[in-house]
Amino acid sequence: MDAGKQRGFTLIELMVVLVIIGIASAAISLSIKPDPAQLLRKDAERVAQLLQVAQAEARADGRPIVWVSDAKGFRFSRRSDSGRGFEHFKDDAQLRPRAWQSPKVEVRVEPKQRVVLNAEWIKPPLQVTLSDGLNRLSVLRDGSGRISLQ
Repeated sequence: MDAGKQRGFTLIELMVVLVIIGIASAAISLSIKPDPAQLLRKDAERVAQLLQVAQAEARADGRPIVWVSDAKGFRFSRRSDSGRGFEHFKDDAQLRPRAWQSPKVEVRVEPKQRVVLNAEWIKPPLQVTLSDGLNRLSVLRDGSGRISLQ
């Protein structure tokens, strides 16, 4: 066997193959659209978590907090300390206004009412249903104020 003859791949050849694989995997991951059901689940989980945060804030502060949603997103608001006007938590890290991650979200509240979080520990049950037209998830608040996702 000739000692000058090499077997295998050179480092440059391996690097070229790795670069090609990296570019191909990046192109594939960018072309894959996110799963609509997964986006709706993230929205519902975020609503459930933030309703719990707002409930704790309302209990600590003593002022009711209202949750409002529309086709673009949702926000929390409460009366300002002075009693004049409302604050919308624009600078709050957790309760700031949020946009939906799903491209199209319809919200239904049962029973039909405003979602108010206050200092009371016992509340009437509430169901907030998020739908994207194909998928549907519900955020439930039971009589004791516990919030869950279904």
